[in-house]
Order: sequence, then structure tokens, then C-alpha cells
Amino acid sequence: MKRVSYRLGTAVLATALGLTTGAASASAHRPGGPPAAQVWVTTVDRSELLHQRAPVTFGRQASQQPTIVVDPTRTYQRMDGFGASITDSSAAVLSGLAPAVREQTLRSLFDPRQGIGVSFLRQPVGSSDFTAAAQHYTYDDVPAGQTDYALRQFSIRHDRERILPLLREARRLNPRLTVMATPWSPPAWMKTTGSLVGGRLKDDPKIYDAYARYLVRFVTAYAAAGVPIDYLSVQNEPQNRTPSGYPGTDLPVRQEAAVIERLGPLLRAAGQRTRILAYDHNWTTHPGDVAGTPPGESPETDYPYQLLSGPAARWIAGTAYHCYSGDPSAQTALHDAFPDKGIWFTECSGSHGATDPPAKFFRDTLVWHARTIAIGTTRHWAKSVVNWNIALDSTGGPHLGGCDTCTGLVTAQPDGAVTTNAEYYTVGHLSKFVRPGAVRVASTSFGTTGWNGQIMDVAFRNPDGSTALVVHNENDEPRTFAVAAGDRAFEYTLPGGALATFTWPYDPALEPRLRQVPLTGATVTATPAGESPAAAVDDDASTRWSSGQAQEPGQYLQVDLARAASFRRVAIDSGGNLGDYARGWQLTGSLDGVHWHTLATGTGTGQLTTVDLGRTRARYLRVTTTAAAGNWWSVADLRLYA
Repeated sequence: MKRVSYRLGTAVLATALGLTTGAASASAHRPGGPPAAQVWVTTVDRSELLHQRAPVTFGRQASQQPTIVVDPTRTYQRMDGFGASITDSSAAVLSGLAPAVREQTLRSLFDPRQGIGVSFLRQPVGSSDFTAAAQHYTYDDVPAGQTDYALRQFSIRHDRERILPLLREARRLNPRLTVMATPWSPPAWMKTTGSLVGGRLKDDPKIYDAYARYLVRFVTAYAAAGVPIDYLSVQNEPQNRTPSGYPGTDLPVRQEAAVIERLGPLLRAAGQRTRILAYDHNWTTHPGDVAGTPPGESPETDYPYQLLSGPAARWIAGTAYHCYSGDPSAQTALHDAFPDKGIWFTECSGSHGATDPPAKFFRDTLVWHARTIAIGTTRHWAKSVVNWNIALDSTGGPHLGGCDTCTGLVTAQPDGAVTTNAEYYTVGHLSKFVRPGAVRVASTSFGTTGWNGQIMDVAFRNPDGSTALVVHNENDEPRTFAVAAGDRAFEYTLPGGALATFTWPYDPALEPRLRQVPLTGATVTATPAGESPAAAVDDDASTRWSSGQAQEPGQYLQVDLARAASFRRVAIDSGGNLGDYARGWQLTGSLDGVHWHTLATGTGTGQLTTVDLGRTRARYLRVTTTAAAGNWWSVADLRLYA
């Protein structure tokens, strides 16, 4: 997780970035003309930064390249937004800018037309490591040894000077802004150590009740100040037991559940629509957190599963995740276990080494965040993508403990200039084009968060019917691919490491005529067995069955659909490895696995072979090679449409 700042003018930030273009749903072609997509690109060498290129037209000719098939009939999660956090440090940095520079910087961040349209903020409840104050604070600090169960000392006075004015301005620039709140620590008098740094909540029902009331007081005070809180978690990183000089709390599952069971009814009674998110920590329990588990206690590596399995779950909207251990696949595992609960991705901060050349850590950050955060988390059910600080100074501060090599989406330089970091673009490729309320839709993706050198993507359908497709070239070299919508497609080449967003308005010509048939329960056999036959029907083009040897007539892949199914089209997708398609093929079908009928034959010409049939019914399908070639034969996805 490395990143760099890119220097821009102080008063013309958005214009210099080319961000004064229209909304993503604007038509890229004249009425009556062929459908076309608008294109924005960011490259690792910074020669293009959210640069709008010439539109590309959808044609009718099939492509020989790996093909991203966008299918809006298959829908997943609804998106809340994309952004970062106006920490106390961010607020100090932004407030210290010259008024004209601050105004332009905020517009470049939050304005959906003239900026990137940041649409989600995660706000600390009190102090975090990124604090500009001389000491850490909460909203109910009392002298050591004293308590305040009645919350008579509660006040958000600290935030009224800088944080709240910035939040109100952000909401003015983007009225669709979602705000989440997260505490790093309860007030010290509620904790076993009497300190904001480390320790636990006192194991006392009176303390659980006081902490729940404290959080409700915060929510109502912020709402009264013009900043409604949409989501609330009860503890940042509850398994981080040894924070390095900044607020943190070891909050075991039973304590978080106890707080939530009190907090839910109190929020409802207060008339607040704030929804509770659980956990707010890493994809997997960090090894350091496991090692720091007190003797005799469980490390609770299944923390979110325990919460969602218990009585507190009735008050929980879903789970929030961070990026510092594990990978985004943990989100899908939790979604599969609890499909009625949402997933939000709420924090990731890169860092850079003291000797890293700026060009290197811009590149490293762009490619890692593009594939892991912007695309990886959203393909794994995340309803939000949130980086950490939205703005810091050139030293990576101010901060009080914690990270000393972090940067924000933007950086304030000593001479008053504002610069942007790679995360500005990885967030911007989403936030500028994917509107709150958009729904993720199916799209073929060949890349992985672990880096396999392929094309990786994620697609969304906006509320106005337009489509946004975010594509990343994982490879260091240029890669050509195709994008198919309905029965039309275009080809495009991206430079190595580049990130692009394609948008197109609703057009009946780009809507699919057929719907994909689920292959749940299907099994696969192959001759030769090759590598991973089941990968051919796992609905994941980043995995594949491969023959493991040169093509010869008679090799076959056979699918048992588990039951007879009707279909009109078969797509044989050979994936992202060019040349691994069958040079000649025969498609046969059977209802009983004994009597086979030829459905179609043909000559392979590219990575995606689409076979249109009359209405066909079969339980078994077999694709057989009819020609020889030196290439292996691979099938990344076999899809049926009806």
C-alpha cells in the first residue's frame, strides 16, 4: 500500500484535472447514432489523471479478445457511496488553507460534476490517531477518578469549530452524501484502564447503558447541527488491543453485543434512523491481535459471525470491514452465511517508505487500491468504499500516535498548494460515475485481488438507467479486451496498470435479450481431466478448467446440470489467456447421458464463443474439440441463456 502526491495549481484544482465534464449518464452519442461509451483513464505514470478520452462506439462484430460481458439482469448490492474521513487532522488541514484554495479543494472532492463527487464519509466519534489537538478527547471527558453517568458534561463543542462546518459544506456540495460515525474509544471513565489508549469497557451493565446513551447523544447532537448520521458502529477495530499511542479499545464480542442491544432501542426511541454496523475491523483477525489475546480467552477470529448469530443481530444492519489483514473474499463468505445483512468497506490507508521514489509509490498505490479496494471490495458485496483521511499535510499529519507514513486523498503542501494522491483517483473512478443508489450488476472479470496479470472490472447500473464499468489492467504491459452489452461490443486497449471508467446511457440496443440460466448444482468432468474442471461452471472467469496439454480432436468438457434445463444460447468463455480457445468444436446435448444429439459445430475464432440455438432442452452438455492446436484448451466459464 504505497502512494504519492501529484502537484496541482492552488486555485484551479478541478479544472486542471479535467473534472468539469458532465454527469456519467450524459449521452456520448448524438440521438439516433450508434451507441457509444464515454471513457475516463488514469495511468500509473500520471500522464492521464481521470482524463476523458474520445468516446468508443459499440459495434456488431464479435471480438477475438477476452470479453467483459455486462449483464444488468443479474443484480447484487445497492451502493451507498465512496469516500474517506474528515478526521480532526483533515479538518485542521482543510481549515488552514487559503479560503479560495479550500473552496476549490472541497469542490474537487465533493462536487459530482466539477469534482469526483465523494459520497460517503466515515467520521470519528471523538479522537483517533489523526488528531490535531494537543491531547486525545471524547465528548464527555471528566477528571481522573470521576464519572458522569448522567452525561452532564457531554458536548460536541470541539467539533463545532472546524469539523461540523466542513461536513455541512460537503453536504451542500453533494446532497446525496452518506455519513457514518465510529468511536475509537469510549470516555476514559467508562474503561478498565481509565485511559483512552487501550483497555476495555468496564464489565458493568451501568457502563453499557451509559455508553449506549453517549452514542445516542452524539447522533442527536450531530443531527441538530445539520449532519444526520446514517450509520454507526460502536468501536473502531475492536480487536486492536495495543494501539500505538492513540485511542483504542479491546471490545470482545459479548461487550459489543451488550452495547448494541441497548443502543438499538435507544436510537429508535430517539427517533433516529441511524443504522448500526458491527465489527468495523479487518477481513481476518490480524496475527498481532491474535497474539495479543489475553491468556485463557478466545481470539474470536469469527467475531462478525458470532455477532450476527446472537440476539444483538436484530439491531445490526450489517458488517464493516478494513483492509489491513486478509482479503475481500471474507466479505463474500460472510454474505453467504448471512445474506440478509449488508457489507460495508469502511477503512484502508496506504503508507510509503522513507526512501520510496514518488513515481513508485503512486504506481504501487494505484494498482493495489484499484484491484483490491475499488474493484475487489465491490465485487465482494461492499456497499461502500472508504479510504482513511481525506486530507493531510506534507508530513502525513498532524497525528497523535499511530501512522506516520499515511497520506490522504489530497495533501496540503507547505507553500499552500494542494496535491492529490493515487487514492483520489481510485475513489474518483467510482464516486464520480457510480451514483448513490446504483446497483452492482454482473460483469465478466478475469483478474484477482492477488494479481494474476489480467483485466479486472466491476459494473453498476445507476438510478437513471446508465451503466458505469470500472476496468483495471493488472498487467505492466498494455492489454486489449472487449466489452459486450446486449448483442453489441467494442474493443479497447489500456496501458499497463491503468484504471478506466466507461459509462453509457440506457439504450435498448445494449440490453440483453436473454437471461442467464443459473448452474447451481452442476458438476463437470473432462477428458483429459486437466486442471479444475469445476471451475468451468463456478461463474468466475478468473478461474478456469484447462486441458494441460495441446489440443487434439476428441478432448471434451461435459457438464451435468443436475436437472433438465431449457436454453437458447450457450457461451463458451475461454477466459483471459489469449489463444486457449478450441480451434474447432462440437456441442452435443443429452437428457439421459446416454443418447447424445449434435446441437452445433463450428470453428473457434477467439476467447468467447457464443452459440445461438433454437429452444433446446438438455440435462447434459458436452463441448468436444474437433481440431488440433499447440495451445492448451481452457474454459473459464460455460454459460447458458434462456
